[in-house]
Formats: sequence, C-alpha cells, structure tokens
Amino acid sequence: MKKIIIPTDFSPAALNATHYAMDMALAINGSLHLLHIYQLPISVTDAPLVLVSVDELKENAEKKLAKLKQDLEHIASGRLEINTESRLGDLMDELEDCCTRIQPFAVVMGTRGHSAMERALFGSNTLSVIKHLTWPVICVPTGKEYGNGIRQVGLACDFREVLETTPVSVIKTFVREVKAELHVLNVDPDNNRQKTETPAQVVLLQTALEDISPQYHFIQHKDVEDGINEFAENNNLDMIIAIPKKHKLLEGLFRKSSAKQLVFESHVPVMCVH
Repeated sequence: MKKIIIPTDFSPAALNATHYAMDMALAINGSLHLLHIYQLPISVTDAPLVLVSVDELKENAEKKLAKLKQDLEHIASGRLEINTESRLGDLMDELEDCCTRIQPFAVVMGTRGHSAMERALFGSNTLSVIKHLTWPVICVPTGKEYGNGIRQVGLACDFREVLETTPVSVIKTFVREVKAELHVLNVDPDNNRQKTETPAQVVLLQTALEDISPQYHFIQHKDVEDGINEFAENNNLDMIIAIPKKHKLLEGLFRKSSAKQLVFESHVPVMCVH
C-alpha cells in the first residue's frame, strides 16, 4: 500500500496539508501515517522556564494525534487506514528515520501558516526537509484543497545534465499513479536558446520520459520562478515538480530576502524530489 507520511505540529498549515494528503490517499488507495515530533522546551529569554516532563509531552502529543486521527476517520467514513506516531527528537533525524522504515510514497507538509511566527518556524522546518530528505516532499500552500485531483503536473527543468539529476523513475511513478498529464517547463531568463548542449539534453529527457508522453514548453521570462508560477496559473496546473539544487531553488529562491519564492509563494502544491 502506498503510504503518505504527514509531519504535523497541529498548526492550521499542517492541518490543511493533512486534509490534502487524506484526499490524495483516498484517490490512490493509499494510507496515512501521522507523525508528530516533539522536543524539550528551551528558554530563549531570562524568564523562568516551566518544566514539563517527557512523559507529559508524549501524553499530550498522543492525545492530539488520537483526536486528529478520529476526525480524519470520521471524514473518510472508515475508508482509510491511518496510523499515528509521536517521537522525541530532532525533526529531520526522526523524519528521516521514519521514512527509512516506512518507505513512503510521499511526505506531505504545509508550507507556512498565517501568522509571522508560523511562517518563520513552519517554513524553516519545511525548507530543512526539502534540503535533506531524499523521498518526494509535497509542499501544500495554505488553503489549497486536493479538489478533483492532480490532472496536470509541471516539471521544472533547466536541461542541464538531465540524466544525472532527473529522478525519472520517481516522476513516472507519481504521474502514472495520479493519472496526470506531464508538462516539462523550461524558463529561459536570458533569451539564450542557442546553447549547444540544450538540444542534446532535450533529446535525452524526451527519450527517458517518452512512455508517459509529456508536453514540452519553452518559456521566455526574465524571472524563472515567476515564469513557472504564471504558466501554472494560466494552464491550471495542479502540481509543480521541482528538483532541488538543479533550479537553484535552495540557493536563490529560499533566501530570506527573496520575495519570489516558488515553494512559499506558489498557489500550486510543489513536489520537491532529489
């Protein structure tokens, strides 16, 4: 069975991602694994810290997970297998260990919450997961619903070392599983289509993906992120697949000073896969 892991801190952003993942699991005949990772509180001020035992933290986490599971089972009318797990430790370490054990179809997370604190903390956690986790991570914008499913998927591609850097098998598996059409998107901010390596790289990717018959779109736009987002909105894409370190998503788009972050600003869910 295709398992979807949902790391949750019970925030509105996490709850929205949970509902998205639930609908996805129902659509693909999958199951959910709700994961809450808690840490011992650390005082960052001079104010005295109220001591909370590990047992109390664990009990509180398990109560919240049980309530969330109950709510989801009610919505799904018993059609969905849902497991829960609470763990003490570092988010990245515990999540990676959980993925190694479960081998998930995907990890689904919210991108941010409504408040400034939620955006800072939840966004930071999501970025850390994207940077380090090798399993597909689906980042769901606040308020985004699964709706009628994932029918149109865009793959952001710069046509550089495509065979070495493109997770072809993962992309094919996902597109087939959700029964979607794939659109390969290449945004050229420099209006430089005459690069000698590009035609050969295009052919390599076409050959690798030919059995799922993608459509190719070469977009002229001065800004890569804006070009992708505009195409996604104008063509009703349901998801964008991005490959970290290939499109400089982690070097440029996630700078704190950047106002055009593909993952954090997109109205479309973004799946990051190494």
